Amino acid sequence: MEAANLCRLWQDAENRTVLANLLKKNLGQRPMVLSVEDKLAVLGCKDLERRIVEAEMDLTLAKSQGYLKNNLKQTSGPFLAVIGVFTGFGSRLQRNGFRGSWMPKVDALKKLEERGVVIRFVIGRSPNKGDSLDRNIDEESRATQDFLILEGHEEAQEELPKKAKFFFSTAVRNWDAEFYVKVDDNIDLDLEGIIGLLEKRRGQDSAYIGCMKSGDVIAEEGKSWYEPDWWKFGDQKSYFRHAGTSLFILSKNLAQYINVNSASLKTYAHDDVSVGSWMMGIQATYIDDNRLCCSSIRQDKVCSLA
Repeated sequence: MEAANLCRLWQDAENRTVLANLLKKNLGQRPMVLSVEDKLAVLGCKDLERRIVEAEMDLTLAKSQGYLKNNLKQTSGPFLAVIGVFTGFGSRLQRNGFRGSWMPKVDALKKLEERGVVIRFVIGRSPNKGDSLDRNIDEESRATQDFLILEGHEEAQEELPKKAKFFFSTAVRNWDAEFYVKVDDNIDLDLEGIIGLLEKRRGQDSAYIGCMKSGDVIAEEGKSWYEPDWWKFGDQKSYFRHAGTSLFILSKNLAQYINVNSASLKTYAHDDVSVGSWMMGIQATYIDDNRLCCSSIRQDKVCSLA
């Protein structure tokens, strides 16, 4: 889309509320018997309404293609991948374990970014913002420089689906990468293995990659993995096909889709099911890669349970 057209779309979008309100006001004050001038005015308003609808459609198209008004990249790129390791306030020992094994530390982390791979621990904020939990994370982040702190997200186990939404939206705004990877903090990565896997898929749009699975929907409240929206999954109570929660990957345009539509995307009880539901409604290419099945016994897998 040409830059001039994009600017016009944004201008139309900013004016559409004012125009719509004027249209409503004018129609509300119209007399019961219309003169020729009144009829012409109504026709003009209808034409204006049509143009507003067309502008909104063009704006939606522009957003879907990644044109966002505030989409200013904070880092140079493009990168091959942004890897987000989901962590919590009580997981410092696990983080230190990763830093001593597969995850590079400060200087080595920067060298890895020069190769095109960004790794960050991903965490939200405490329900009591600014408390000792937040302060400890801020202190650790200053020392290690390996956190992505989701300022608008409240960290809680039951909020993991929303955390996934925040992560992909924030990561795609901050880094221009081909792929965005979500990893649980109980997973050890073969870093070179996953880099090699992604290198071979460079340039592949609409890729939804993971260890694909389905499973029973738990309808009994109080049981592990209970799904409050169980009734939406039919009489068989089985989840649709989706990438398992331990590790899954989205290409750039799918992450952009989540960012653009985050306000209207429905979340379920689990983050993997939630992301899978978002992928069902678009032209995503499902890639079931057994090397991403972290609990399998395959020799060539790129992840394992920590």
